[in-house]
Amino acid sequence: MEKLTHIDNDGNAQMVDISPKKITERTAEAYAEVYVSPKTMAAIHDNTIEKGDVLTVAKIAGIQAAKKTYELIPLCHNILISKIDIAFELVNEQNLIKIKSFAKTEAKTGIEMEAIVAASTAAITIYDMCKAIDKSITISNIMLISKNGGKSGDFINPKFEKINV
Repeated sequence: MEKLTHIDNDGNAQMVDISPKKITERTAEAYAEVYVSPKTMAAIHDNTIEKGDVLTVAKIAGIQAAKKTYELIPLCHNILISKIDIAFELVNEQNLIKIKSFAKTEAKTGIEMEAIVAASTAAITIYDMCKAIDKSITISNIMLISKNGGKSGDFINPKFEKINV
């Protein structure tokens, strides 16, 4: 059984010592889904939500959140982020907004958490922007799609392939 890196020999939470690791390029992609009502989907598409441009605000929120991941997740390291990008796909027939985030760094530790926080925060921001007309918004399928670089190597999430993306 693999040992959890954030637990010491006594079972206490610990921040991993990354000082011996080498700086390498690392990337990660994450995903989230937001289901809205038909009325909300139309308002997002037509950019008629009273609070403003939902997808632009959600993108900026996701980028800002990624930069603050180490402040939100207690054992994350503060790393220099080279790039964060967030893309949205509106699937009108399902009243679904698909969110994909991409994060990149050159660091001693991975950037998966930053990608996940970016996608999650973008989804939550869509809820916040639209809750006045749709409190039934559902956020789901938040996951890491892939990660590259580092000692543990590359990873592609097989669960992501099961989603019709």
